[in-house]
Amino acid sequence: MNAVVIAVVVMLILSLMRVNVVLALVAGAIVGGLTGGLSLNETIVSFTGGLGEGATIAISYALLAGFAVAISKTGIPQLLVSAMLRFVQKEGGSDRAALGKVLLVFILLLMAVFSQNLIPIHIAFIPLLVPPILHILNLLKVDRRLIASVLTFGLTAPYILLPFGYGFIFHEILAKQMKLAGLAIDMADIPKAMAFPVFGMLVGLLVAIFFSYRKPREYADKSIGVTEEVIVVHKRTIFFTVAALIGTLAVQIPTQSMIAGAVTGIFILYITGALKWKEADGLINEGMRMMAFVGFVMIAANGFAAVLQDTGHILSLVEAASTALGDHKGMAAFAMLFIGLIVTMGIGSSFATIPIIASIFVPLSMAFGFSAMATIALMGTAAALGDAGSPASDSTLGPTAGLNADGQHNHIWDSCVPTFLHFNIPLLVFGWLAVMFFN
Repeated sequence: MNAVVIAVVVMLILSLMRVNVVLALVAGAIVGGLTGGLSLNETIVSFTGGLGEGATIAISYALLAGFAVAISKTGIPQLLVSAMLRFVQKEGGSDRAALGKVLLVFILLLMAVFSQNLIPIHIAFIPLLVPPILHILNLLKVDRRLIASVLTFGLTAPYILLPFGYGFIFHEILAKQMKLAGLAIDMADIPKAMAFPVFGMLVGLLVAIFFSYRKPREYADKSIGVTEEVIVVHKRTIFFTVAALIGTLAVQIPTQSMIAGAVTGIFILYITGALKWKEADGLINEGMRMMAFVGFVMIAANGFAAVLQDTGHILSLVEAASTALGDHKGMAAFAMLFIGLIVTMGIGSSFATIPIIASIFVPLSMAFGFSAMATIALMGTAAALGDAGSPASDSTLGPTAGLNADGQHNHIWDSCVPTFLHFNIPLLVFGWLAVMFFN
């Protein structure tokens, strides 16, 4: 029995049974380590040794969330929400409500896309924008599974396809690891190879919007601390808030450090007075609490990944698949994609998956006679598979953090399952078709 498969299956089953994701990751890691031949002590040492890899990500998200909450208290997001609320509540019946729903979906999708490529703040915009609009979503009876699907698409598809912002990092890691594994490629070929798999994700998004979650869904309109009072925002506050956002990007982009960017933004709000000193500590803490769950899951996921790597069963899984498949290219491509799905579902990060699978998949692809473009499509899709539906992925944890602000959105059944069905399955199918096309 392969330790990787068993560990991931245990983690997923426990998560589906509504066991806390952090506990599910710990349990999966222990079962996987023991199955892979490690002693209990070795498994614990491996798990705890890997936890440090997730600390940077956890602190980054906590600080960015604190920055987002600080901005939200300036009143600017509430102005947007108030304008949208007035639009929805005006006379016009179902037509205006339908238009309001379309605008909400479009704005959230646009923000998610921008957060990856144009304004690389990743999931930090979610606690800034999503909780204040929950009242409007309730008013329009929008199924939050739809919003989770829209956000997850915007958080994943752009970086897979476009070489800007986080997309540049993903493409750079992909090209670098493939070169180290023995196949040098041109980064300009990555968008061409990944266009068809991303098109599959777009198909899944359209299915979610127009078929799966288009029916109204009722939610209790609970208070989450967002008031509907008239908010006066001075031009000075708007100016300094924009300056804080620009300062964040100006530092984050060249340093590639979300921590440095978030601290810069918070510092600008402090010194300009846009954020009151007496409120600052409480606001930063509020943002950190909002993203604490995300941080703990990301840390635990790194420990889980360390155990899987130390068992050596990722390599044995690929070797067993290649031996069983012989010379059948189509089955080989599907098997490697499926293995990528399993690994990424467990680790929760497509970025972290690439170094793990590149050293195995690239030589295997070359042995099967796949072209360079086919190998790019195979590697890119295998790495991206599982990112959308994984309980440990920030692409699902981020939407949950915003949509569950009032306690009515379950992480597994309302974020992970919908995004797995609508994105991972099409990505698997269209990724396989891309490999076959370029072969």
